[in-house]
Amino acid sequence: MNNITFLGTGTSQGVPMIGCKCNVCTSEDPRDKRLRTSAHIMYNGVSILIDAGPDFRQQMLREDLCHLDAILLTHHHKDHTGGLDDVRAINYLEQRAFPIYCEKYVQDSLKLEYSYAFSDYKYPGIPEFILKTIGEDPFKINGVTIIPIRAYHYKLPVLGFRIGNLAYITDANYIPESEFEKLKGLSVFVINTVKRDKHISHYSLPEAIEVAQRVGAERSFLTHLSHQLPVYSELSKELPAGIEPAYDRLKIEF
Repeated sequence: MNNITFLGTGTSQGVPMIGCKCNVCTSEDPRDKRLRTSAHIMYNGVSILIDAGPDFRQQMLREDLCHLDAILLTHHHKDHTGGLDDVRAINYLEQRAFPIYCEKYVQDSLKLEYSYAFSDYKYPGIPEFILKTIGEDPFKINGVTIIPIRAYHYKLPVLGFRIGNLAYITDANYIPESEFEKLKGLSVFVINTVKRDKHISHYSLPEAIEVAQRVGAERSFLTHLSHQLPVYSELSKELPAGIEPAYDRLKIEF
């Protein structure tokens, strides 16, 4: 069955945030405990991860995910790439280098961040990556078509992805008009927001709702949520029909 599992739905600092005692960070509702944003997609038997932030290891263990076919990276920020060293486990268990699909500027960042993995001398046990360059053109992973969606995180170009009738866009506050053609006929749409008010690089809550309503998917989910939004139980009640806050471990079939 095709599905998406939200491995993390929090901002770059996660929820709770270190040292914060607000009502969201101290909430006992497990839906208010948010690791850094990431998602696992199973589509036609192909196992794909979108982003591998600092909580990658914990997320894989928590969901008992033992195999991935590939990782898609939306952009190069640490909360989306900081866990890639733990690809070593897959290297070891499956005896293969691991494919990571991302734009050229993201690859350049990885080569700095993980310089030891790209050095001429390969120290024993380092992660082994196969970097696959992508742009805005569709590509395939084991027969599954991935359609990149261009968006902007303030001035930084980022990619969202459409897989079948699912589209996932995080860390964005602008989608070019031309990209909305790629978002027609969705059953599930995922979009980011961090707070009610205007944000320099993320959609505000009203903006995210507006985008979701324009896309018109059967179900839309909000991710990358911060402690500046209400607790899950309150936020879910105020959203329009068809739009829901995502939460860690939520699994949706599409």
